[in-house]
Amino acid sequence: MTGRRSLAARAPFLAAVPMLLILAVPLLALAGASSPGEIAAGARHPLFLPALWLSARTTLVSLAIMVLAGTPLAWWMASRPGRRSRIVESLVDLPIVVPPAVMGIALLETFGRNGLFGPALSSLGLQIPFTTAAVVAAQVVVSAPFYVQGAATAFRRVDEDLLIVARTLGHSPASAFFRVAVPLALPGMVAGAALAWARALGEFGATLLFAGNLPGTTQTMPLAIYTALESDARVAVALSLVLVGASALLLFPLRTLPALIGRRFGTGYGAGASPGRALTGS
Repeated sequence: MTGRRSLAARAPFLAAVPMLLILAVPLLALAGASSPGEIAAGARHPLFLPALWLSARTTLVSLAIMVLAGTPLAWWMASRPGRRSRIVESLVDLPIVVPPAVMGIALLETFGRNGLFGPALSSLGLQIPFTTAAVVAAQVVVSAPFYVQGAATAFRRVDEDLLIVARTLGHSPASAFFRVAVPLALPGMVAGAALAWARALGEFGATLLFAGNLPGTTQTMPLAIYTALESDARVAVALSLVLVGASALLLFPLRTLPALIGRRFGTGYGAGASPGRALTGS
């Protein structure tokens, strides 16, 4: 009898093991494919530092754009439920399900020389494709949905009564948004931003088609891995491990910061809700 109960208690985990192995074994195989010396050699490869620096600065710019432009959209989606909001939400989700290569072609058709805005940009002496700006554009297009949807979900958890109380206390709509809605939704916003940043860091297809693979200009870490694989698989593995490590570091705040922020602001993420703190700013 005890054995049956023990087996029943372990059954959910045993059923979960196959998928866990499917996800974990390739990463474990990658981790065991290179020695520390080979990883160090990969870090000294001429492709490494320029690609790492380009990925770091472009993803930071992309993240800033996503937060600044995506937060108002997320708030609108959360506060204006209805048919129009559902249509907009579907449009926001499209880059998630559309292949990145297709988004790269779409960007070319928008900003390319013969694209929608191409002639206007050319008349101003501006060119976006195959520049660092194109890298940022590709990252934003494929990554922003993760932040917008995460922030919108967080905003939907904000009690509308708190905003009404804030207005009765003399706060303007903008003040109520920044003093009440944002602090209460901040853990979800941070989680969405971390996920979007990680997606931008790993972006490949749209960047390759829209920005190209120019060392020092558009060659991000994923493109450097692609380039290294053509000549030296060991270097590609070493670069891959560095990118996995960077992604793992991004997962740490994704898992821990929401709870820490929740305790700091007294929201429902890892702490008891404290609406008064949001209203008074204390």
